[in-house]
Amino acid sequence: MSFFIRNATIINEGLGVQGSLFISGGIIQRIYLSPELPEIPAGSTVIDATGQWLLPGVIDTHVHFREPGATHKACIASETRAAAAGGVTSFIDMPNNTPATATLDLLEEKCRRAAAVSLLNYSFYLGATNDNLAEIKHINPAEVGGVKLFLGSSTGNMLVDDEKTIAAIFAESPVLTAVHCEDDRLIRRNLTALVARYGEALPAGMHPHIRTAAACLRSAERVMTLALKYRAAVHVLHVTTAQECALFSPGAAITAEACIPHLWFDDSAYAQGQHFVKCNPAVKTAADREALRHAVTNGGITTIATDHAPHTRSEKQQPYLQAPAGMPSVQYALPLMLELCREKIFTPGMVVERMCHAPAKLFKIVRRGFIREGYYADLALVHPDREWRITDATVLSKCGWTPYAGTTVHAQVTHTFVNGVPVFVNGKINDSVRGQRLLFTA
Repeated sequence: MSFFIRNATIINEGLGVQGSLFISGGIIQRIYLSPELPEIPAGSTVIDATGQWLLPGVIDTHVHFREPGATHKACIASETRAAAAGGVTSFIDMPNNTPATATLDLLEEKCRRAAAVSLLNYSFYLGATNDNLAEIKHINPAEVGGVKLFLGSSTGNMLVDDEKTIAAIFAESPVLTAVHCEDDRLIRRNLTALVARYGEALPAGMHPHIRTAAACLRSAERVMTLALKYRAAVHVLHVTTAQECALFSPGAAITAEACIPHLWFDDSAYAQGQHFVKCNPAVKTAADREALRHAVTNGGITTIATDHAPHTRSEKQQPYLQAPAGMPSVQYALPLMLELCREKIFTPGMVVERMCHAPAKLFKIVRRGFIREGYYADLALVHPDREWRITDATVLSKCGWTPYAGTTVHAQVTHTFVNGVPVFVNGKINDSVRGQRLLFTA
């Protein structure tokens, strides 16, 4: 199967240049960086991309596709359909499932399931626990990209709270450790105080007063101290505060991630969104959001991911103590970030760097994340100026709702290619496509 994408603006490695691309056998065979049309290889399907942007496919290194154990909310098949519609071509899924992905055997079970149903390229974190260091030490770095360490309790309750265990993971993990940083003791203390004051029917706006900036900062500082001591490869997930942003600098050994909800929303969203914008760590102030955006532009934030975490509408409509944290974002992440480019907050090259290039470099993903000859043809073709409105009716995630409903955006994904095969074309999903397991440079 061969394709010739002609006359696109190729946004890649800091440049935006007009050119054409020849894809065959799942690989980018030739890049023509010239406005002159080269001879089109015989047998190629031609896609005229005049006026469109051609980007590397998004690599989302932080998703919760809920399989196994909570497939009434989402599953690998449904969520990769949603992701494909948003220009995502590869994902790394989190381990807080039922059962938790805390053994290599369970991780391989998830890989087998993904091989059968995933429309995208896939990988899975091994979850750290207080007693599975032996499993972590036996990871094959060529096949598993990272370990997930929860220092704050969240969906699935995989909290690791033993100091010696944390130190041992940092000292002995053969792969990057991705860390959820919140101080659980401080969160519990805040919750107890607010329930005593307001009762159990807490308003949604109390969430950032329970899962506070101080809880995030205290945990992040602790992690950085240990990571530096053991020279560990550590990536701090979903940074949410200005104080945390100050900890990270471009090129530093310890890296940081920002997620779509925290780059888009601030705490004014709770009034209308209620528990539909409840996530862990909490969406915080406008000043925190601005600091995050600044950290993306200055390089202190290395990657942008979604923390895509679907729940059913009825679950989210429960009272505060019962309503689970998390929201779906994978389908709309790229259009939302490109909308922020339209608002002059980011540039398209910056978005591609944080959502495509940097994840590939940080996790050492083999031949993905860039538009380069010899790389897999994981690509997103985007119309940059086609106004459309996000609604619940457009949602492909199994949960059936989005916190971004009502938002008008202008960048629209028209094509998504996975290993050179179109999986999404002008609103239609090709359900016959199957992705590949991601491989890593050991």
